[in-house]
Amino acid sequence: MRLSKTQRKYRIRRRIRKVSSGTAARPRLSVFRSNSEIYAQLIDDVNGTTLASASSRDKGIAGTKGSKSEMAAIVGKSVAEKALKAGLEKVAFDRGGNLYHGRVKSLAEGAREAGLKF
Repeated sequence: MRLSKTQRKYRIRRRIRKVSSGTAARPRLSVFRSNSEIYAQLIDDVNGTTLASASSRDKGIAGTKGSKSEMAAIVGKSVAEKALKAGLEKVAFDRGGNLYHGRVKSLAEGAREAGLKF
């Protein structure tokens, strides 16, 4: 029997999480994409804490006009700025089972432009 789209996504997410883990020096940049919004978190898996986060629902970002991909790039820049303020330059990218395409790719490119290294 064929897997549904969500089952396939969760299978990929589990496979990625087996390999990818964040530390305090190199946190995991986790991306969650809903139908209308996008969220990014820098996570230290060793201590189980979120070091920085940004989303398209944040006050400074929610009022801007643009496509979903443009909003994702702004979220990527925002989370990168917060990471650099916290003294973090390198991250492990976790696309959360989504394809590296569209909004997820825009977020990653926005974070790279702002100074994060994957």
